[in-house]
Amino acid sequence: MKFHVLTLFPEIPKAFFESSIMAKAVEKGIIAYDLVNIRDFAFDKHKTCDDNPYGGGAGMLMLPETLGAALDSVESWKKRVVYVTPSGKPLTQKLAQELSQETDLVLICGRYEGIDQRIIDSRVDDEISIGDYVMSSGEIAALVVIDTVYRLIEGVISSESLDEESYSDGLLEYPQYTRPEVYKGMQVPEVLLSGHHENIRKWRLKQRLAKTLAVRPDLIAAARQAGTLSKEAELMIGELTGFAVAQPKKKRKKRILEETGDKDGHN
Repeated sequence: MKFHVLTLFPEIPKAFFESSIMAKAVEKGIIAYDLVNIRDFAFDKHKTCDDNPYGGGAGMLMLPETLGAALDSVESWKKRVVYVTPSGKPLTQKLAQELSQETDLVLICGRYEGIDQRIIDSRVDDEISIGDYVMSSGEIAALVVIDTVYRLIEGVISSESLDEESYSDGLLEYPQYTRPEVYKGMQVPEVLLSGHHENIRKWRLKQRLAKTLAVRPDLIAAARQAGTLSKEAELMIGELTGFAVAQPKKKRKKRILEETGDKDGHN
């Protein structure tokens, strides 16, 4: 996959692409990137990229001509274009999975009060929000999207590492422990030291359910609606909450009366 990042501050995403797991993915050729400085497409000698909004109000907006020229430079009409904005649809693991299937992604890093609506209407495929808050840096927001997406691409991270992560199946992740066995009086749960794989699996599932019930009960409701919670998980939820989960009643087979008469015995 190739990420095309349109920004007024290319030095911010540059550091990300040159560090840690991303740097290794780039080195292996799994990921490519293109940092496009929007200011390079300004039309005046001062490299102006913003102006006051029509109708008044605080802040400045990116000029559509400048941003449009930057989009043209990456042939955005052939690619999926993402604008990260507080007014977009929420970034979810499901959406990240969808975006990870693309060959190219163009990300517009907003600044100031945002960008001209005409660019959104004519050039943007997805408006995405990373949360119910406002940031001054569109670069940081775009990197959240990039980081969420690129790690799902085959070869970047082992599939085993992804299988039981938070949101992978609608639940949050279980707690993790490493050496030492005892840290400041706090002991690693005995089950994790037992070597009994089935007991460890059950413990981890119960911990995932407990965590999700405590901080994101909406995910449990969504999993039930989607039919992805196993019978085992439902029984564990009953144990955790103290309420038995109602199981669907089996339909009784209708008894077929072989008698030719009615129930009173009349012919």
